[in-house]
Amino acid sequence: MKTTEQKPQVSVLVPVYKPRPEYLCECIESILSQTFKDFELLLLDDCPADQTAEQLIRGYDDPRIKYVRNQVNLGISASRNKLIDMAQGEYLAVMDHDDISLPDRLAKQVAYMDAHPEVGVISGQVLKIPQNKPSQNPITNHDIKLALMTVCVLSHPASMIRKSVLAAHNIRYEEEFSPAEDYALWCRLLPHTDFYNLPDVVLKYRWHESNTSKVQNSRMSKEAIAVRAFVQTENPALYNEFKSRAKYECVIRLFGFIPLLKITRCNTRLSVSLFSAIPLFSCKSSFKLKG
Repeated sequence: MKTTEQKPQVSVLVPVYKPRPEYLCECIESILSQTFKDFELLLLDDCPADQTAEQLIRGYDDPRIKYVRNQVNLGISASRNKLIDMAQGEYLAVMDHDDISLPDRLAKQVAYMDAHPEVGVISGQVLKIPQNKPSQNPITNHDIKLALMTVCVLSHPASMIRKSVLAAHNIRYEEEFSPAEDYALWCRLLPHTDFYNLPDVVLKYRWHESNTSKVQNSRMSKEAIAVRAFVQTENPALYNEFKSRAKYECVIRLFGFIPLLKITRCNTRLSVSLFSAIPLFSCKSSFKLKG
């Protein structure tokens, strides 16, 4: 039996900032109802001037909940780092205050991490709501690392991180890359650990007007470009393999909307089709993509 002195195996890290009460309630209750029970739920409120979240959170009577409020607004990266410092668990389960974890999310991720000590980060597929559109992120370590050369393919609010990997390499969230701080974190970890995406949906990702990906879309795109610059430079072998395997398509449209010709290049092969369906020819191409 677990004693009060023993640390939880999992710390669920939730930064909170001006949440809609109903969304925050669904987030909290989705964690409290997990089939896996050995966790602490850390909620860090980064809005010192508003007591709405505190009143709601203190209404829950569960000893696994730990609520802390920043004295001043720290911003998302500093708040995420503070949550890491607060965490006592071996594994860090990341969560956003407006998303919903499926009941077996923690159980599935912990079981995989326990069985695969080489894996430092695990995520899974997410279901975007209310659109009910599931993600299709790559599953295996190598495919994930290749994809990270150009895009973030690990859903951050569905992820679990081995805390010891962060500590061993002194890797933290970096404010300069916010709001793409999660993509930067994965890319910093890329040389040091393996990744895995569960094929199952483990989280419902809420897509709404105040969602960070919508509100800060322009800045996120800019910072993602900065992340790609360093990850491609620091991992030349992976980037060269990515370029050699990448598929590029160009569609020439008639009158601006009828797809007349589709030109596809994969590795050194160039193919052209009519109306995107009728093959015209295929040949070896000497064209080389420059990094």
